[in-house]
Amino acid sequence: MAKYTTDKIRNIALMGHSGSGKTSFAEAALYITKGTDRLGNPADGNTVCDYDPEEIKRNITISASIAPVFYEDCKINFIDTPGYLDFAGEVLQAVRVADAALIVVDGKAGIEVGTQLAWDKATDAGIPRAFLINKIDDQDANFDKVVESLRETFGHTVAPVLVPVPDKSAYINVVTNKLVTFDKSGKETEAEIPAQFAELADEYRKKLDEAIAETSDELMEKFFAEEPFTEEETVQAVRDGTISGSISPVLAASSTKLSGVAQVLDIILSSYPSFASGNESVKTDGDPAIFVFKTIADPFVGKMSFFKVMEGTLPGAVTLTNLTTGDTEKFARIYTICGKKQTEVTDLACGDIGMTAKLANTSTNDTLAANAGHEPFKKIEYPEALYTMAIIPTAKGDEDKISTGISHLIEEDYTLKFENDKETKQLVISGQGDIHLDVVVNRLKSRHGTSVTLTQPKIAYRETIKKKIQVQGRHKKQSGGHGQYGDVLITFSPGDPETEGLNFTQSVVGGTVPKNFYPAIEKGLQEAMVKGVLAGYPMISLNADLYDGSYHPVDSSEMSFKIAANLAYKKLVDAGPALLEPIGVMKVLIPDDNVGDIISDLNKRRGRVLGMHASENKKGYQIVDAEAPKSEMSDYTIALRAITAGLGSYTFNIVRYEEVPALIAEKVVKEAELDNEDED
Repeated sequence: MAKYTTDKIRNIALMGHSGSGKTSFAEAALYITKGTDRLGNPADGNTVCDYDPEEIKRNITISASIAPVFYEDCKINFIDTPGYLDFAGEVLQAVRVADAALIVVDGKAGIEVGTQLAWDKATDAGIPRAFLINKIDDQDANFDKVVESLRETFGHTVAPVLVPVPDKSAYINVVTNKLVTFDKSGKETEAEIPAQFAELADEYRKKLDEAIAETSDELMEKFFAEEPFTEEETVQAVRDGTISGSISPVLAASSTKLSGVAQVLDIILSSYPSFASGNESVKTDGDPAIFVFKTIADPFVGKMSFFKVMEGTLPGAVTLTNLTTGDTEKFARIYTICGKKQTEVTDLACGDIGMTAKLANTSTNDTLAANAGHEPFKKIEYPEALYTMAIIPTAKGDEDKISTGISHLIEEDYTLKFENDKETKQLVISGQGDIHLDVVVNRLKSRHGTSVTLTQPKIAYRETIKKKIQVQGRHKKQSGGHGQYGDVLITFSPGDPETEGLNFTQSVVGGTVPKNFYPAIEKGLQEAMVKGVLAGYPMISLNADLYDGSYHPVDSSEMSFKIAANLAYKKLVDAGPALLEPIGVMKVLIPDDNVGDIISDLNKRRGRVLGMHASENKKGYQIVDAEAPKSEMSDYTIALRAITAGLGSYTFNIVRYEEVPALIAEKVVKEAELDNEDED
């Protein structure tokens, strides 16, 4: 295989809404460049990038995959990303190592939620962006309409570069001012623009000239002087503008018909930057350093670490230091990846993407370098996992097997979270949505041979009391020899809501209870508080004052007084016990148009809106500050997506407990009683 230097490598993230044709474009690019000998179809489950069984079954992209295309003595590493919001972590991984983004738009559907989200992620990453209007062969595809909506949404940086003629039989390259036709194999032929398309070419040329005039003072002067730009000036201006972000080229293609695909590759090479373009901080020579952006825990191959060479040239056999763990890792072999196909290589240049297997102590987000004193590269920031479900094993005794399987899945998916909730005695998993967790369940079965079902997780309620009460706990037992005797009189009262535990005091006068038994009494109360008197949930915020009691000089013991304290505690049923629920504070980021619907939905969830203000970082968005009970938030991820068409996001953090409304508390208590009966 030919070797490619940094300047000959392009790393392009294919982004956009699900179903826009990202995978199909990667497939077409591979096919016309002889990277594959057949043109795969996502619907048939035979594409290079969507090779995972879950992807084939669902006919969607779930994991970001690499499709290297070799074209005109260059290597273009396309990174095909998922369009579904549940797999946003995969998109963030791709964006972290991409040098530019190609946002794919359905020529018929136009701008969709995934288009906006792709633009935002590319913008946040600071990488160049271009649009590819795909499926242009569809009879309902409307290039002009989509371009206008792109310009309205994203501004006049959007500039058409490759435009289909009205009957979609050819394209106009606005930069070179040529008509481009294609045969069935995707091979292109350039010719002069015929008279019937001259007006169309002029119309789009004016839009491009407006955009590129912004790239330099010299071009701006020529534009106002109505002097035409040369082809060389235009090519350079499009490149400079694309790299700086002042131009977002718009291209057109039909991946299934192979038309426009080669021209898109030409424009990528002429307009998109390599890793080191204009970046003096990139050291293409010297000691190697890599960034691991993705991990696959393959049950057969073992752990596969995907990386980008950030500095120097990486040889096939090398020892690097993991700057996160401090461990050294020995590389036996390195590979390039095309879908699931691995090709061993002797080395990889700075800017290239590769894979190595069986690194013992390396994970996603780690930096490995020959120089142990190297600064780590910027890590990927993953979204918080907020959609939570409880796991029920289909077979008893599978808990350890499930935990092992999920730990492997978490190793490759940092948007998952898993815990064994000791309080609710449930295995709990959190992810980005229902589809995300459904994929996890299926992979547990297919990869690790364990079947589970998902159910709503239990809420970790608390109990407290609302009244002050004086009670006696007296334990007396005689069974021959030494007996057992402990007698306590305790005043119980509601504690400070900010203090969850027990506040134990003593006001005993006259030594009716010796001081050496105080710790046993306190410990007895603490142990009893593990279960409340109402529904068996932990008791919190309790004041207990030992004000009197009695003892026996022979029969009294620490155990006797612990039991007496427990007996006194049980009489809290007369102290107005109350059920408390966890309350979380939340920040909801939403488009301006959705504020009313969001507030209405929060009210239905017993939420309280605390305030609202415009987002400082996102124009046209509001941040709603609110509080809501955790019990009402189980499906909020799904609801928020439905209300905002996927554009909203939120955070939720438990901050305190509040009393549950009577009707809901009654239902929770009954359910707890049934659970206790089942356990018995």
